[in-house]
Amino acid sequence: MSSNAPIQVDKKALAQAFGRAAKQYDHFAAFQRTVGEQLLAHCDWHKPGLLVDAGAGSGWFSRYFRGQGHCVTAFDLSSGMLQQAVQQHSADHYVRGDLEAFPFLAQSVDYLWSNLALQWCSDFRQTVQQLQRSLTAQGKLAISTLAAGSLPEIEQVWQRLGRSAPINRWSSAESLLATAESLGLTAWQAPIICHFSSPLDALWSLKGIGASHLHAGRQAGLGGRAFFHQLADHWPRDEQGYRLTYQIVFGVSR
Repeated sequence: MSSNAPIQVDKKALAQAFGRAAKQYDHFAAFQRTVGEQLLAHCDWHKPGLLVDAGAGSGWFSRYFRGQGHCVTAFDLSSGMLQQAVQQHSADHYVRGDLEAFPFLAQSVDYLWSNLALQWCSDFRQTVQQLQRSLTAQGKLAISTLAAGSLPEIEQVWQRLGRSAPINRWSSAESLLATAESLGLTAWQAPIICHFSSPLDALWSLKGIGASHLHAGRQAGLGGRAFFHQLADHWPRDEQGYRLTYQIVFGVSR
């Protein structure tokens, strides 16, 4: 679902959703890793420096960058996620905070990595500008975020069953690309298709990474057992399984 109006995000509820997902996050986070690996392919970040993983989650990419010799700060809204990152020795430093109130000093960061966190911010442009302000003169930024057109399978199935789909509104890829380019980034869009053995596995994957949080709040009467039994009859699938499609916008410093 698309919207270019500012999205109102309940940050407390969001942090709680990701906190509940923290312990099982890595088990379900193959999608995040796939997106991050595509973003990483465009980052030539070999010279060690001060790196902030903005929206670090449980610290998968923090651990990668630390292994590359960077001094890594894991930054996340969720204390539960940061606790998981600490337990896995993911970073050198850990900071809890909001991307939209980015606390790092101007020109203090060499590398800024934000994989699939910006979709939880109300104002994409303003948030990216804050991240850019923290970079040194030669600093580099890499971001990825969800765009409208993500999770069409859920929208399609729920519509076929006469219900309103429980998915968030995201900005259009066109507006995100235009904003990123106007801020000096090289930006592009790509779909990522995930496959699952059942519709419930697909839905569990969203819950397992905390992404079942809805900006509009929980829906009443999402569906009982009979409703969920009907999902397999309507859910799009191919020879690899039941699909979930995401539209991703990527951006890296030029």
